[in-house]
Amino acid sequence: MATARPRPPASAPAHEPRLARFAALVAAPTRARMLCFLLGGEYASAGELAAAGSVSAATASAHLARLLDAGLLALERRGRHRYYRLADAEVAHALEALALVAERGSHRQAWASPARSRLRHARCCFGHLAGELGVALLERLLARGWLAPVDGGYAPSTAGIQGLQSLGLAPEAWRGGNGSKPPGYPCLDWSERRDHLAGPLASALLSHGLAQGWLRRCSPARALELTPPGRLALAGLLPAAGLTKAPADTSAGAAS
Repeated sequence: MATARPRPPASAPAHEPRLARFAALVAAPTRARMLCFLLGGEYASAGELAAAGSVSAATASAHLARLLDAGLLALERRGRHRYYRLADAEVAHALEALALVAERGSHRQAWASPARSRLRHARCCFGHLAGELGVALLERLLARGWLAPVDGGYAPSTAGIQGLQSLGLAPEAWRGGNGSKPPGYPCLDWSERRDHLAGPLASALLSHGLAQGWLRRCSPARALELTPPGRLALAGLLPAAGLTKAPADTSAGAAS
């Protein structure tokens, strides 16, 4: 007599991660495009997100409500207007991790596309520098001894604090309220598949670079470009050849 197989549980055990709900939210192409549009870390209006998702305002509103309810987005009201961004860095890292997995078999081909050339060169990844320039920056910070490994990430060394101050970046710019977390930590880069720098220090570096005019935003969304003054100011932290000049924009709407 055959032994009956036990029935699978009707729902996942309480200790298992609730992946199905998150996966269902991200699986919808419209919501995926909206989330990717927000990967830079800035706020966007409902109209901008409707355009990113190629849907009407009413349809966009319904999608945004679901993402807010799931805790993937944060909302800021300014008068009659609503602005949205990703809830936190954990959401951004989860989305980029999904992108890495999704492109495992086609990574080289996907990033050889001219439409992604500027994004690969340099882009904003939830408030810090990513792409070729971001990876090169972390490598040089480590090679010059400006960053020292600490538990969970990196912290500026004495030489690093002095070097950053010489660039006009005071320690207060990257020291947050939570002293238990390191100022910087490695983040696996979507295009390069090597680490760039993330965390408060990385955000402070990018904000300072934009404020000083060393970096500027360009098309497509999230793409960044090193300016001539930036090449001079950051000559000691970025390679002299190849990476310092952004490729020409060959697409009006490159994927983000």
